[in-house]
Amino acid sequence: MTALSRISLSALCIGLLAAPLAAQQPSSTARPDIWPAVKAMPQRDPAIERRIDVLMKGMSLEDKVGQLIQVDIGSIEPADVRTAKIGSVLNGGNSGPYGDEYASPAKWLRLADEFYDASMARTDQGPKIPIIWGTDSVHGNNNIVGATLFPHNIGLGAARDRDLIREIGRVTALETAAAGLDWTFAPTLAVVQDDRWGRTYESYSEEPQVAADYAGAMIEGVQGKVGTKEFLAPNHLIATTKHFLGDGGTGGRDQGDTRVSEEVLRDVHLGGYPAAIEAGTQSVMASFSSWNGEKMSGNKSLLTGVLKERMGFDGFVVGDWNSHGQVKGCSNEDCPQAINAGLDMFMYSGPGWKQLYANTLREAKDGTIPMARLDDAVRRILRVKLRAGTFDRGRPSTRPYAGKFDVIGSADHRAVARRAVRESLVLLKNEGVLPLKPNANILVAGEAADSISQQAGGWSITWQGIDLPNSAFPNAQSIWKGIEETVKAGGGTASYAPDGRFTTKPDAAIVVFGEKPYAEFKGDIPNLEYSPGDKRDLEMLRRFQAAGVPVVAVFLSGRPLWVNAELNASDAFVAAFLPGSEGGGVADLLFAGADGKPRHDFRGRLSFSWPKRPDQYVLNRRDPGYDPLFPFGYGLSYAQPGKVGRLDEARPAGMAEATPGTFYGRGQTPPGWAIEAEGVRQSGVDRRAQEDSRRLTWAGAGKVAFAAPRPVDLSRESNGEISLIIEYRVDAKPSGTVTAGLLSGDKAAEVPVTKLLAAAKPGEWTRLAIPLQCFAARGADMRQVAAPLVLRSTGALDLAVSDVRLDYVSMPMGQCGDQ
Repeated sequence: MTALSRISLSALCIGLLAAPLAAQQPSSTARPDIWPAVKAMPQRDPAIERRIDVLMKGMSLEDKVGQLIQVDIGSIEPADVRTAKIGSVLNGGNSGPYGDEYASPAKWLRLADEFYDASMARTDQGPKIPIIWGTDSVHGNNNIVGATLFPHNIGLGAARDRDLIREIGRVTALETAAAGLDWTFAPTLAVVQDDRWGRTYESYSEEPQVAADYAGAMIEGVQGKVGTKEFLAPNHLIATTKHFLGDGGTGGRDQGDTRVSEEVLRDVHLGGYPAAIEAGTQSVMASFSSWNGEKMSGNKSLLTGVLKERMGFDGFVVGDWNSHGQVKGCSNEDCPQAINAGLDMFMYSGPGWKQLYANTLREAKDGTIPMARLDDAVRRILRVKLRAGTFDRGRPSTRPYAGKFDVIGSADHRAVARRAVRESLVLLKNEGVLPLKPNANILVAGEAADSISQQAGGWSITWQGIDLPNSAFPNAQSIWKGIEETVKAGGGTASYAPDGRFTTKPDAAIVVFGEKPYAEFKGDIPNLEYSPGDKRDLEMLRRFQAAGVPVVAVFLSGRPLWVNAELNASDAFVAAFLPGSEGGGVADLLFAGADGKPRHDFRGRLSFSWPKRPDQYVLNRRDPGYDPLFPFGYGLSYAQPGKVGRLDEARPAGMAEATPGTFYGRGQTPPGWAIEAEGVRQSGVDRRAQEDSRRLTWAGAGKVAFAAPRPVDLSRESNGEISLIIEYRVDAKPSGTVTAGLLSGDKAAEVPVTKLLAAAKPGEWTRLAIPLQCFAARGADMRQVAAPLVLRSTGALDLAVSDVRLDYVSMPMGQCGDQ
C-alpha cells in the first residue's frame, strides 16, 4: 500500500481529475503511415525559398538560435532584442505593454514599434530579420480594452455556422492588426472528451466533425483565403492551430496525459487539423499534454513524422508556455530534446531566457542539435515571416491598418458579435413562458446579469478574467443593459435586483447566473455539479417559483453542468455559455416584437452532451452506455418546442460528504471554497505554472483563511496518520509572531510557526507538515472544520503559498509547529 492510498477516499475527491490509469495502447510512438496525407497549403513559392537561402547564408549561428526563441514581454525589453536577435515576443495572459494590463491600443502599437526597431537595428553585415509578436486573440482581440469579444468556442460550436466563424476570424484579425500585432494563438481545435477540464469552453465540440467543419473557415478568416490577394494581407494575421495533439483527452486535467490508442488519437483528436493545414495555417502549437506518458513537445513521431512529413505542414511549430520544460530530461532553460523532436520555436516566460539562449547556442555548436534540424527550424520561421510580409511592410505603425483604432469595438464588429450570441444560445427548456412581452414588468436578478467579465469568461482583458469592472469593457453591453434597452423600447418596465428581492410582483423574472470566470488549470473541477458549496442561485429561482412568478434562467458556463434542480425551478432555461461583450444578443431571443411574435428564434444546438448526473464526466456519443439528459445536437426553438419533465435532483451516494484532499493547489481552491483575508494583500505568483500560487503580504497584524463553504468532517483524518501539508516560500521574514491554525466553529486551534518561517531561506520553496492530531489536541472539533488552515501574523510578513493539502505523513505528536 502506498502512502497516498492510506488517505480516505473522501480526501481524494480532487484526485478524480487524474486521467485513466490504463491506456488502450501504451505506445507513445506514432506510425505515420496510418495517418491521413494532406494537401498542405499554400504551395511553396520559389522566390520566397530563394530569399530564405540568401538570408540564411548571411546568418550567424547566434542569429539562427535567436529565431528559435520567443519571450514573454514581461520578461524582456526591446534593448535585449538588439543584442540577442530574438525571433519573437508574446504577451502572456497577464502581460500588458509596459506592465499595464489596461494599456490603450496606442501603447500596444508603440511597444510593437520598439520591438520591431530593436530587431532591425544591426551595425554588422548580418541580415535584418523582423521580430513577430504573438498574442492570444482567442475570442476577439480580448487582451485590449474596448475590443469586440465573441462567444467562446463552446458557444460558437452550438451555432453550426461556418460563414459566421469565418467572419469572426476576419474581425478578430483586423482588430488585432490595428494594434500592430502579427500573430494570434488561435484557433483551439481540442476535441474535449471530459468536461471537468478547465479549457472545455475553448473547444468547439466533443465531436471531431464540428472542429473539422470550423477549422478551415476560422483559418481563412484570420489569415485570408489561400490563393487570393487576401492571404496574409495587412488586415490579416498569422494563425495558430492548437494544441497538437490530444489535449482534449486528458481525463479532465489540464496539461495531463491522453491515454488512448493511436487510432483514437487519430480518429477523434486529429479533428480539424487536416482542414486547418489545407486552409494554410502557418503555425501549430504543441500541446502541454502527453500522449501515453510522453509530452507532446518532445514527441518526434507526431511533431515530425505525422505533422510535418505525413501531413506536409511546412509552417513552424511553437511550444506552449514553457511547455518544453516538462519534456523528460529538460528544464525551462535547457531542452534540445524538444527542438530535435520537431519544435521550431520555444515559448518562454521568466528571467532565464538568456540561459535558454546560451544553452541552445552551445548545443547547436557541439552538435547536440544537428545543424540540419536547426536550419530546418529557422527556414520554417523565415518562410512564415516572408509569407506574412513582415520583411516588406516596415514598422508596425506604418502598416495599412495599424493605428486605425476606430475599428476596435466598432459598431459593425459588435453587430457580428451580437449575431454570434443569438446563434450560440441553446434553449434547454421552455414551458410556455418565452418569448416574453417587451411591454411587461420584468425583474432581472443575479449578480451575473450586470457583470460583463462573467459573461465574457476567461481570456478577457486578463488571463483569468476575474472581477473586472464593467468600465474595463467600454464598448460592451451587459445582459441586464440589453434587457433594459429592449423592454424600454417595447413600452415596458425593467428593474434590476441582484438578490432577486422585490416589493411589487413582476410579470416575469430573468435570473442570470453561472460559473465565475476561469482559464486553463484554474477551471479544472472534480465533478460536474454546479456550485456545490453555494446554492443561493437555486434558492433565488425557488423563491420566484414559490411566489408564482414565471422565471427564465439564463445560465453562463464554460461547459455543460449538472443543473437538474435549477432546471426544475425554472419555467425556461437558456444555456448561454460565455457570450462575450454583446449581452444584448440574449434579449434578442428572450423577447417578442410588437406583434407578439419572436424577433429571432433559437437556432443553437448543443455542441456538448448535457449530463443528467454530476458524475457523467465522460459523456460522448461514441462511449458505451451513452445516457445524457440532453444529447449532442439538442436544442428547442419557438418553431420546434418540446417538454422537459421533472428531473431527478438526487446526488450520487457519497458526493454530499466528499471532502477535497487539496484545499489549494494549481492556483485554485475547490468549488465553493475561498481564500479569505483580513489585513493581508493577495496577488498571483508563479511556481510550476503561471499564477499557480498566492503571494500573501502582511503589513501588520492580519490573517488568511482557506475557508470551506460549509463545515467539513476531518475526524477520520485526524487519527495520527494524516498531516496538513503547506508548501510555501518566504520572501520577507516575519517581524511578529506567526501561527498556523485550524478553525472549527469560532475556535481556532493554533500551532506556532514563527521560528520555521524565520529559518527558511528567502526565495526557496519548502514544505511544512502539521499532523491534524495537533489541532485536535488543542481543542478543535474535527467534525466541524470551517477552515483547515488559518495563517495569522502579528507583524509584517511576505509569504507565497502554492499548496495546502492533506497527505500521509506520520509524525510524532510532539512535532507540532516550532516545537
